[in-house]
Amino acid sequence: MQQTDILIIGAGPAGAVAAGLLRKQGRQVLILEQQFFPRFSIGESLLPQSMAYLEEAGFLQDVVEAGFQYKNGAAFAKGEARTAFDFRDKFSPGWGTTYQVQRADFDKVLADAAAKAGAEIRYGHTVLAVDVSGAQPRVTARDTEGREYAVQAQFLLDASGFGRVLPRLLALETPSNFPVRGALFTHIEDRIDPQDIDRQKILISVHPQQQDVWFWTIPFSNGRCSQGVVATPEFLARYEGTEAQRLQAIIAETPSLAHVLRNARWDTPGRSITGYAANVKSLWGPGFALLGNAGEFLDPVFSSGVTIAFKSASLATQCIAQQAAGQAVDWQKQYAQPLQAGVNAFRAFVQGWYDGGFQDIIFHEQHSPEIRRMISSILAGYAWDQNNPYVAEPQRRLRVLQELCAPAALAVA
Repeated sequence: MQQTDILIIGAGPAGAVAAGLLRKQGRQVLILEQQFFPRFSIGESLLPQSMAYLEEAGFLQDVVEAGFQYKNGAAFAKGEARTAFDFRDKFSPGWGTTYQVQRADFDKVLADAAAKAGAEIRYGHTVLAVDVSGAQPRVTARDTEGREYAVQAQFLLDASGFGRVLPRLLALETPSNFPVRGALFTHIEDRIDPQDIDRQKILISVHPQQQDVWFWTIPFSNGRCSQGVVATPEFLARYEGTEAQRLQAIIAETPSLAHVLRNARWDTPGRSITGYAANVKSLWGPGFALLGNAGEFLDPVFSSGVTIAFKSASLATQCIAQQAAGQAVDWQKQYAQPLQAGVNAFRAFVQGWYDGGFQDIIFHEQHSPEIRRMISSILAGYAWDQNNPYVAEPQRRLRVLQELCAPAALAVA
């Protein structure tokens, strides 16, 4: 039986940042990662709020020196309509810029930084079973040679992302209340004309006939970009061919995006994912907590995944520090509820996007600069700033704004 202070499942962004924060506390950290890095992943457009957590973990210099694409905002296109948010012009204090990253490189930068900080990472090690019935959690794992071994830890963090190790092994999974959606995506040599796109912003394009079908275009610093489409499985099933061919066919129906990508070289096989929205019965339990996507994943439209992962790592490690100091911790009130508050703010905006109301807001011709800065803060990741009315009361505020900006309201006026 091996022993460690904190055992983390997964060396992705949530696990690496948690490890960095825990090493600053002087804790012994062991990370078990099933894959070998670098490895492909999506979720490539960061939000400025995430920079604060990278700084908190001591990873900021590593990320800055990696040479990723600078990002200062988000651009949106729908038919002939265009709008853009500069994240430096926002309501909440804090970072206004960040990066667009190829996750294979970004995740390795963070994992290497965690290792440099003193965390032990075992790549190619698979978690087989978990027992949280005793005084301390125990994990059974298999190494790269096929040998099984056990680890006992003072606390267990699941940062396994879409692998969702603890939700599967401890029967914590519960259906998401979001409709099932799928995505087709790939990386391309984009050859985009500088006049057609601001490479310092993610571009979100809406299908001209289907407002719930949208595309991401995420430029990288090396002349390539991540290109994908999100839609219902039924919509995606209309198209035949490989994932890349189906993606290109849907883009061809969207003139503005087809123009942007007219010179692109489609040199990488496409990928697909379906039914990615997920939820759990609880974000914590005896001796463990779930971080990032291992707990709940909403939707990729506002690139919130990595920021939520970092926030969860920050909150959880604060609770662990308090426990280590001999103080009582209420994980529901100090971890789950604060984390969920920001997730719920994002949720309101995601729901507003798909029902079309939030699209009416951002493409509306007249804007209140103050309200626009509040919305910019949400899009920049500051979904935990309770001073922002659109964080404190996201559903009510958005509903009122949607009613004011709805085409029917304009017609009556």
